[in-house]
Amino acid sequence: MNQAMEAALNEQINLELSSAYTYLAMAAYCESINLPGTAHWLQVQAKEELEHAMKIYEHVNDRGGRVVLKAIPEPVQDYASPVAVFEAVLAHEQKVTESIHKLYALAVAEKDYASLPLLHWFIEEQVEEEKSADEVLQKFRMAGESKSALLFLDSKLGKRDEE
Repeated sequence: MNQAMEAALNEQINLELSSAYTYLAMAAYCESINLPGTAHWLQVQAKEELEHAMKIYEHVNDRGGRVVLKAIPEPVQDYASPVAVFEAVLAHEQKVTESIHKLYALAVAEKDYASLPLLHWFIEEQVEEEKSADEVLQKFRMAGESKSALLFLDSKLGKRDEE
């Protein structure tokens, strides 16, 4: 693996770890406004992001590269509403998708064919991630200010399986 790919993969590890940190902060916010099911959904999401980071971490190590961890920026702690949380989730997933696409293009340009299967997996994963975030966002938008709808949605989100 050349230096350009190694550096780019390290950046992606950082982004995945930052994603986990962001989702934990969102979960803490949701706990603070008494939406434990939504917090659970976000905690599961955070764990998934850690798994994504570890997939890339292992790939870099398996290829004889060196993982270099960098500082993770402090995430936003407060949101205006659950809708605002999931608008941020969707925007973040779109940012991750863009990063994965750039990484894939770099792997092709650098002829790093060994990274392509991993990155293809991430491309497919991001389709699911964006769809899932958008579905929850749309449900919160439909619930609006209805307390009963919010509580029902929160209850449903709390049933998300640990994947």
